[in-house]
Parts: sequence; structure tokens; C-alpha cells
Amino acid sequence: MSSPQSKLQIAIVGGGIAGVALALDLCRHAHLNIQLFEAAPAFGEVGAGVSFGANAVRAIEGLGIGKPYQLIADRTPEPWQDIWFEWRRGVDAGYLGASIAPGVGQSSVHRADFLDALAQQLPAGIACFDRRALKVEETAERVRVGFTDGTEHECDLLIAADGIKSSIRDYVLQGLGHPAVAPRFSGTCAYRGMIDSETLRAAYRAAGIDEHLINVAQMYLGLDGHILTFPVKKGRLINVVAFVSDRSSQDPQWPQDKPWVKNTTQTEMLDAFSNWGDAVRILLECIPAPTLWALHELEELPGYVHGRVGLIGDAAHAMLPHQGAGAGQGLEDAWLLARLLAEPQVDAGNVKRVLEVYDQVRRPRACRVQRTSWEAGELYELRDRQVGDDQSLLSATLASRFDWLWNHDMEIDLASARAQLGWQ
Repeated sequence: MSSPQSKLQIAIVGGGIAGVALALDLCRHAHLNIQLFEAAPAFGEVGAGVSFGANAVRAIEGLGIGKPYQLIADRTPEPWQDIWFEWRRGVDAGYLGASIAPGVGQSSVHRADFLDALAQQLPAGIACFDRRALKVEETAERVRVGFTDGTEHECDLLIAADGIKSSIRDYVLQGLGHPAVAPRFSGTCAYRGMIDSETLRAAYRAAGIDEHLINVAQMYLGLDGHILTFPVKKGRLINVVAFVSDRSSQDPQWPQDKPWVKNTTQTEMLDAFSNWGDAVRILLECIPAPTLWALHELEELPGYVHGRVGLIGDAAHAMLPHQGAGAGQGLEDAWLLARLLAEPQVDAGNVKRVLEVYDQVRRPRACRVQRTSWEAGELYELRDRQVGDDQSLLSATLASRFDWLWNHDMEIDLASARAQLGWQ
């Protein structure tokens, strides 16, 4: 048992962006003892470019990791610095409009680069590797997490940041009297690749295609498909994600024996977009060996916490990537938890209540972002019931639909949480 005078022992399971960001913030506080457990032998992120909205950039700054982020982040160059995406028709790259994020624009980074920058700041002894969580046991006062190597760790509070395939989520749901929730296949797959920006410029120049399409993040829209491009690695590479949706089934299934990510052929990718225009065709021709990703998500959960165990990031609300908001929601989780747990009045006696308030404040917003991320995909692929393929309505909708997401004030969330906790 922890005495009120002892350090609050917090364990974080999962060494992705959200887990490491939370650990970094919490380990700065003398009254907290932080241990981070990662299943892999070293930190590493799956994927390539990740985009952050204005809300996520504020969370990054609030977590004290703004400087390392800005050192490696990509921004749209002037005079287009406020543009998040330009929207275009896939058939001819015709301009539909742009979404503007003042002061932020398209802020993106290579996932592995960002995680590496964060991990370098972790104090020695915080991270433990090759520790895959297997089970959780809880008493009134402590939590014990068991790992596949037979070791165990006891703490006052356990935070699961172990992704969409979380091994701890089912414990929380069982405690809430809810059946287990497994990731579900969305019916959408994504072809991904990275292109040397000079290679793409040369190809566009040779075909007489405007190089502006390389300078500014683009989203090409079409029936049952859409393609996004944005720069990473300080503009040296162009991150390309080409989505295609199979709408033949109401309940699409991904074969259990097939990996979610696999190598595929350029021919298959080009066939999926054979009716699209030259800008798209040449773009995809610059990706000789794409990978194919089966996009999975979670249903909205009835709760993110049980007892002394809480979920953050994709373990709680894995979503489709269509608003560039998934990683940002994990960072918002980390920001709010870090602000609350940093309070000196938090101890082993009231930490369960802190988790309950975190859930009450964060879950409604995260669930809305999950829901609207799916809706965004329908909009991009001309399947929105109100908008369809009406170009003027599509342009107007895209110009403003992200404002509520980006302009969210997390300080209001913190004030609400503090009020619920009775803190002045």
C-alpha cells in the first residue's frame, strides 16, 4: 500500500506517441514515480506520415514537447502556410476548395521521427522493453499487471496506451459489465507509399502538370476512393495514402489469417484508380512497391476506466484516419491526464476518482471524433447522404466542417474536470 507521503506509482503500458508523451510529462513531477512498459525490443512506430490539427499541436505544446516537434515537423510553405488540404476532383485534379487552419495549416511529421525525438528525452530507467502485458489484477488499493515473460509490476494506477489491439481494454470493459470489443474492419483499404519529392516534380514537369500540387497538401476525391498527399522529412518526401472502399457488404470482414499490412503491387494499386486523372496516375506510378493497409477501428466504448485502470489513445478510441485526428486525440488524453495527475493533492486514495473524471470529460469528445472521422470518409468518397457529388455543397462543407475539432479549448475541459473534483 502507498502511504500519502510516498510517491504515486503510475505504470503506462504502450510506448507509442501517446504513451511516451504522457510518461515524459509525468516524470517531471517529484511526487510521481513513472514506469513505461513497451512490448517491442525498442521504441518504434508503424506507419509513415502523421498529420496534426491545431488542437493536437496545442496539446503537443502543452505537454512540453513542442520544441522537439517543431524541429522535425513539416509545414506548408508560404504563401500557403494556413492551408490544411486543398480539395480536388480525382478525375482531373480540378480545384474544389481548401480547408484553412490559421497559424497551423498542414502540420505533419514522420511517426518514427517524432517518437524517436520524444524517446530521447525520457530519463534513464523509465522505459522497460520486451514487456507485453497479458493480464491485470486489482485490489482496493493496488493494481498488478502481468507480462508474457512471467514478470509482474505493481502500481497505484495503470494507464493502457497499447493501441487498437490493447490487451488491457477487455479488463476495463469486463469491469464495466460490457462484452469485449474487438477491432472491426471498415471495408476501406489504403495503398501507401513515400515518393522522393524531386522525382515527383520531374514526372509532373514532364507531363505538364502543375507542381503546385506538390507544394501544398492535396486531397483528391472520387466515388468510393480518395487520395491524400503531404510532405514529410522537411519536404524531401511526399507521403501518399490512396484509400479505396468496398461497399458491397454491410458487415465487411477481413480474413483473420491475413495481416492488416502487407506488400502489394503497383499494378493492383493503379487498377483501383484506373478511371482517375493524369495527376493521380503519375503520382501512383512513382510508387513502385506500395503497401496495403486494411483499416480497422473500434466501436464507441461505454467507458475508458475501471477502478485504477484507464485507457488512452487507440486503446480507447481507435478511429479511421480521415480527419487526421487519431494521434491528436491520444495527445489530448495525455494532456488532460497529465494536468490532473500533476496536482500535488492526487494520491493513491483519490486517483480512482481522477480517472472517473478523466473519462467523463474526454470520452464524449473522443467518441464524436471517432464518429465524424467515419463521416468524413463518406464525404470524401461522395457517399454523404446530404452532399453526395454536389460540388458546390461539397466545397462549402469541407471549408468549415473541421472548425469544431481544431478550435476545441482543452483548458475548458481542465476547468470542468477540476470543478468535478472539487479543486479550486
